[in-house]
Amino acid sequence: MSGLLALLDDVSAIAKVAAASVDDIGAAAMKAGSKTAGVIIDDAAVTPKYVQGFEPARELPIIWRIARGSLVNKLVFLMPAALLMAAFAPWLVWPLLILGGCYLCFEGAEKIVHVLMPHDDHSGGPDGSHDVGDPTHLEEAKVKGAIKTDFILSAEIMVISLSAIEAPNFAMQAATLAVVAVLITFAVYGAVAIIVKMDDVGLWLSQRGRLGATRGFGRAIVKFMPWLLKALAIIGTAAMLWVGGHILTNSLKEMGLGVPYQTVHDIAHSIGQGDALLEWGATAAIDFVIGFLAGLILIPIGTKLVAPIWGRFFGEGDAKAH
Repeated sequence: MSGLLALLDDVSAIAKVAAASVDDIGAAAMKAGSKTAGVIIDDAAVTPKYVQGFEPARELPIIWRIARGSLVNKLVFLMPAALLMAAFAPWLVWPLLILGGCYLCFEGAEKIVHVLMPHDDHSGGPDGSHDVGDPTHLEEAKVKGAIKTDFILSAEIMVISLSAIEAPNFAMQAATLAVVAVLITFAVYGAVAIIVKMDDVGLWLSQRGRLGATRGFGRAIVKFMPWLLKALAIIGTAAMLWVGGHILTNSLKEMGLGVPYQTVHDIAHSIGQGDALLEWGATAAIDFVIGFLAGLILIPIGTKLVAPIWGRFFGEGDAKAH
């Protein structure tokens, strides 16, 4: 009997340790995931463009295919690569984050320049593909383009998350990274699915609602959705530049070049005068400016050098990520 009680006590202790580990993984995943806010907003803002022009019945299947591809990107390709890098070449984390920050700055600045200056409208859709007669072929092209774009954004998410994870061992690090990958994927594409179908919900309410208020609410949703998509695009662009600028200064600091980060901190502190919210806002604004200026410098490099090389190896349609 005493042996059985001892066994039960051991099982209880193991269960408590396991429960604590699950809590630790969840807390670490939430902390790591919060660091990727800018990339997540950008991802959610960009993805709805890939289902524009399709029949409503195809919208959710297309989003599911992209989400499934995103999970494969994160769990099959990027997570093992990130864990190997953390184990054998941790010094690579910060240079890779700088590359990711440069990408965010380039994309954000290019979107602003694209709006403010005349541009060529013949470069194709969001995945670089032109409209084609066969809807099935167009869907395949859109999905492939979306998954390739997601690979870049997912790589940033995984590296940023990895840099924020403080795990005592490899197993917990891997589990936390996997939880981050799954939660972010479902959060992004769940939000995208809701955004994409809201106009259909509004249309249904406006036509089938039994009360005048219900029909009016449906019409309001239909009118509001284009404004929401525009707002998401603006917020996504601002988030890319803000996060991109912060990644650059913080990564340089971790590599021993702390002057830019310290300068931003000192200016924001002098503006905030002890007000934490005001200091945070000043920091975000300065990071935004840094990101925009860095992006302006990177635009000619990206469009004249990187894009042609990318198009040569991966196809012309993928030369531009968004």
